[in-house]
Amino acid sequence: MNVLITGGAGYIGSHIALSLLQQNHQVIVLDNLCNSSPIALTRVEALSGKKITFHQGDIRRRADLNQVFNQQPIDAVIHMAGLKSVNESLQKPVKYYQNNIAGTLMLLEIMKQHQVNKLIFSSSATVYGVPEKIPLCENCDTGNTTNPYGASKYMVEKIMGEVVDAQPELAITALRYFNPAGAHPSGQIGEHPEGIPNNLLPYLFQVANGQRGNLPVFGDDYETPDGTGVRDYIHVMDLAEGHIQALNHLKPGYRHYNLGTGQGYSVLEIVQMFEQVSGKHVPVDMRARRPGDVAICLSDPGQAKKELGWQATRGLEAMLRDAWRWHTQNPQGYMGSETL
Repeated sequence: MNVLITGGAGYIGSHIALSLLQQNHQVIVLDNLCNSSPIALTRVEALSGKKITFHQGDIRRRADLNQVFNQQPIDAVIHMAGLKSVNESLQKPVKYYQNNIAGTLMLLEIMKQHQVNKLIFSSSATVYGVPEKIPLCENCDTGNTTNPYGASKYMVEKIMGEVVDAQPELAITALRYFNPAGAHPSGQIGEHPEGIPNNLLPYLFQVANGQRGNLPVFGDDYETPDGTGVRDYIHVMDLAEGHIQALNHLKPGYRHYNLGTGQGYSVLEIVQMFEQVSGKHVPVDMRARRPGDVAICLSDPGQAKKELGWQATRGLEAMLRDAWRWHTQNPQGYMGSETL
């Protein structure tokens, strides 16, 4: 199958690309490289022994998308392209709606023009907003979002459901990620944040190797065992394998699935386990809660197991070991490495 990954040079996209190549699919990547590196794709090619067709471009530009769809037949699209920082979205909501919603509308339009009917969408647990119950299952309420990032994902899900109503030949599956972590066990590809990391683990690693002074922890007064936020972390390789299973089970209609483990860890528990894994001390700086954050967010991944035959198999220790291996081998991310 010829699979286009929008945003395929990014953290999750590059791991999906590797998994697809290992399953003998042909991979085409479109990425504007605003928060990613083409070096990730070079390394994916080296790990897989196979080639990727790469296009630098933006899903918001009709000409860029048409160029991709005109140059080779596309059987399915895995739509990863979009901005992903909760905190930044609170400061720049228009930017997030423009990228995440307008870009998706353009993609759907071009897919229809080229009669491409299969789509996997990178959604998020943030569509649930403040959890009505724990763990979260797919029939929990969505839309009561707490930040523009989550709102953009919710709106795109709603749009996709309505588009499928109008175009019943479409097969669309939205995958609601919980908290991706880890890296490929080779240490060759991993998370490469630009500037100050938005996610816990990259920031934690930069503190551990002396790039930053301490780890800010936002909120120590939540109703959790140690007062810090509890999250469901999923290994990026489990996440990538979830996309393969979703692709294998695509059929006409609109569906959505949680991709998580169902197991929660607090910020301080993660710090403690990382210190055990790495032998490094991580000083923390307790701060006030951030707007838009929730106390606990856990998945019920049972529906993906039942309908897609998928479940996460890697635990937090593996996530931390693999991510730390990536970081120690690439302390500056992909900076200074070879280019395509």
